[in-house]
Amino acid sequence: MARDDKKKMACNKPRKTPGHKTKSHIVKACSGGKEKIIRFGQQGVRTAGKPKKGESAKQKARRKSFKARHRKNIAKGKLSAAYWANKVKW
Repeated sequence: MARDDKKKMACNKPRKTPGHKTKSHIVKACSGGKEKIIRFGQQGVRTAGKPKKGESAKQKARRKSFKARHRKNIAKGKLSAAYWANKVKW
């Protein structure tokens, strides 16, 4: 993505980046008058997604572990990659 595309992106609307080498999503995070391009999520990895009825114990453990491991970074808000990974992928 070119730098000048930042102006064209909508605020706080994450989208997939299938062509990116390592990150699966991108978002233009806007908070408190600041704008920041954030790439997040590991490419090619299936995450737990939203909780589903009949979900395996392994998936529940993965979700719980992710949220515990990144709790401080998630709490930083919209300008952190962990916040968006938590919202979109977990």
